[in-house]
Amino acid sequence: MSDNEKFLRLTVELTVEVLDVDALQAAALAEIRHPDAELSDEERAEQAELVASDDTGASALQWLIEPDHVLQLVDHIDEIEPREAVLGVEPSEGPSEDEDHEEHDHA
Repeated sequence: MSDNEKFLRLTVELTVEVLDVDALQAAALAEIRHPDAELSDEERAEQAELVASDDTGASALQWLIEPDHVLQLVDHIDEIEPREAVLGVEPSEGPSEDEDHEEHDHA
């Protein structure tokens, strides 16, 4: 890294309510079974089992959101160049108290 390169790590936390875990899992399974999914038969079976056995829906949601989708948050900013996007999905107890009805203004 040269002295002129500067990097910023953007952290976004999003809490979603799962309204229909069965439908969420079905959508993820369709993605796993899609011919464009670059998975071997063994990987497909493994991922399908992971999604089907996770009653939280976290594994299914992770299949439905591509990390590159996050880059759309900054695509319109000409002064930066997105370098990587990493996505993690995990169960949550729900929105934190300060998130319930809070709106964030852009400064």
